[in-house]
Amino acid sequence: MNRSFLILLLIVFTIISCTEKEDPVPEEEGRIIVLMYHRIVDGEPGNTYERSLADFESDLIYLINNNIHVIDFADLRNVSESGRMPEGNSVIITFDDGDNSWYNLVAPMLLRYRMKATFFLWTYMIGSNSFLTWNEVEYMSNYTQIDGIKPFTFGSHTFSHPFLSQRRSSFETTDEYNLFLDYELRESKKKIEEHTPGEVTVLALPYGDGAGDSDIIAAAQRNGYQLVRTSVWGAIEDADFDNFVIPSLPILNDTRPEEIGSYLFN
Repeated sequence: MNRSFLILLLIVFTIISCTEKEDPVPEEEGRIIVLMYHRIVDGEPGNTYERSLADFESDLIYLINNNIHVIDFADLRNVSESGRMPEGNSVIITFDDGDNSWYNLVAPMLLRYRMKATFFLWTYMIGSNSFLTWNEVEYMSNYTQIDGIKPFTFGSHTFSHPFLSQRRSSFETTDEYNLFLDYELRESKKKIEEHTPGEVTVLALPYGDGAGDSDIIAAAQRNGYQLVRTSVWGAIEDADFDNFVIPSLPILNDTRPEEIGSYLFN
């Protein structure tokens, strides 16, 4: 009887010990970096802002192998509101302009690796030349995974893709300049919302022009934007970041995936 009881105790302690060892160790708070792509090509890049499909896939594999989580701007807003960075390092994948490679090459690759991304549209050009059509934008934005997640969201890259800050000198008055800003930000947002679910709340500055400019930030705020992505190189290191001056890392034709890690691992 005593021997049976001792054996039972040994079994119980063994189970408890194994359970304790299997409990996951929480990751420390990490950093967030926004990756900025433009056009993806199935072959050799033809200019600095093109990236080959093979290199794009290598980037995604690098994220997986280094346990870098893919989040989106909704998650970033939650970071700002909660005042707490997410566990582990994270990236937000973004694309600028509106190239049709997003539909033909990018979306299938992201779906293969179950990753999400935000696409910033130069709305005046949609439907022309090598740009997406509005039907393709609608399909991508409404695509829903089995778990109910819509992996592809769209933001504004303004209506006509102008230099926002440099154009200031071409207007005689501040009021005229503000009207120009309001038109570029309002019309783009309105057009995208006509073709996609939800509200457009993120703006990406064309050419990166005007990062931190108070007039541009004020225009973004009065037109309903909550976040502005710039082209200032850098990562978000703590939750006390400026929603209207979000840094990024351009991924160019010769960027090595390890450069992503250089901003996250120190």
